[in-house]
Amino acid sequence: MKEPDFSQGLIPAIVQDAETHAVLMLGYMNSDAYQKTVETGLVTFYSRSRQALWTKGETSGNYLRLVELRIDCDGDALLVRALPHGPTCHRGTYSCLSEVGELPGSFLAHLWRIVQERALSPSESSYTAQLLQAGSARIAQKVGEEAVETLIAALAQSPKAVEEEAADLLYHLWLLLKSVGSSPESIERVLRERHERRSRV
Repeated sequence: MKEPDFSQGLIPAIVQDAETHAVLMLGYMNSDAYQKTVETGLVTFYSRSRQALWTKGETSGNYLRLVELRIDCDGDALLVRALPHGPTCHRGTYSCLSEVGELPGSFLAHLWRIVQERALSPSESSYTAQLLQAGSARIAQKVGEEAVETLIAALAQSPKAVEEEAADLLYHLWLLLKSVGSSPESIERVLRERHERRSRV
């Protein structure tokens, strides 16, 4: 991987949620911040106000765990793909660019996180937790039911109904993936590999 160009001093580092693809914040890095980020796996910036390195989350516990660093074509900007642990913004919001309660980016990725949270901390009042506890067979049955309802809506030529039923189908499909130990990322990987194979033909 090519190295960023720090010859002019600080360079902007755009932080993106690696799963939802939402932009979380903008910080600045110098060579030391970049190296510390690579070495520790925790996103670290150079604070212009404090004139010192700071690791995001070192006081709040809301770390940004590094997934990937991408350098732009001129080497003077960074895209930091990371996984946020807690709110990114000091206001307590998901990102520094979002309002309270807003979840920008792919909501399907946010939904996957919610499913995982319900699996780790089940609640009797949670439909998601109840279905996960019921097991794969019950969830697979629900996927089948929602698929049939989506088909019926499509045959009725009702776009709104198709959207509603497809949303139910995707939600239950996410539960099925969780129950069998898979993930949406695994499905994306299969689709990407198929596309790449066909592109080479």
